[in-house]
Amino acid sequence: MNNEQTAIQTTYFSIIGNTCLALIKGIAGILGNSYALIADAIESTTDIFSSLLVLFGLKYAKRPPDENHPYGHGKIEPLITFLVVAFLVTSATVIAYESIQNIQTPHKTPEPWTLLVLGAIILWKEASFRLVIKKSKETNSSSLKADAWHHRSDAITSVMAFIGISIALVLGKGYETADDWAALLASFFILYNSYLIFRPALGEIMDEHLYDDLLEEIREESIKVKGIIGTEKCFIRKAGMKYHVDLHAIVDGEITVKEGHYISHQLKDHLREVIPGLGHVLIHIEPQNEK
Repeated sequence: MNNEQTAIQTTYFSIIGNTCLALIKGIAGILGNSYALIADAIESTTDIFSSLLVLFGLKYAKRPPDENHPYGHGKIEPLITFLVVAFLVTSATVIAYESIQNIQTPHKTPEPWTLLVLGAIILWKEASFRLVIKKSKETNSSSLKADAWHHRSDAITSVMAFIGISIALVLGKGYETADDWAALLASFFILYNSYLIFRPALGEIMDEHLYDDLLEEIREESIKVKGIIGTEKCFIRKAGMKYHVDLHAIVDGEITVKEGHYISHQLKDHLREVIPGLGHVLIHIEPQNEK
């Protein structure tokens, strides 16, 4: 299974999981008098739509290069990530607003059994985060990483809800709004996570250099190719799940153009073979004895 198929299957997992959890949280929140759970349900509902966006982006990014897109369609990934972040910010804003409204409105203490529901949700969402973040690293997918952080944000809101409901139940009368305060606090965690997701995607769309480890690996592998004396400039940019490389390679200045051309192809083939995540590799040959 290639990276694209792995990422798409992982997104289907997120969609199904978020749909089930949104229903469970919503019903439990209404029956259990807990706005923190209802806030959780709101976030899970936005997670469904954001996961659908991620799915669309991953499928679009799979399209092969064409005349108008010679480097492929991978740049849609950070654009989709921006939309996912917008969903996160929107859900955080709605949760914060509703929390403030509920804090100002007297209501019943949440039911004790809602803690059992939240405990199960926290375990499930943390497990989901770990699975999806692992797949995002395996596939180099920024939008899948954003989807993973949706799971972590959901886990955080559930932890806050668990704490808030516990306080309301233990301290009793006068602390009925503890879970509302918990939901308000969770909204700020969601906003912070939104920034953590947004920043790398912005770097990707701006071709910011964030790949020192990959650069070092490219340099180390390059000198293993016969005829390559060393490397000079190396520029890396990410598009979707692929890394495109522009590399200046140093060769003997006395060899023929034909020999230099052959070496450059050998280098390109070697790099793409040992580093599977590479897309386009452009090799510029530099003579060693050039002054």
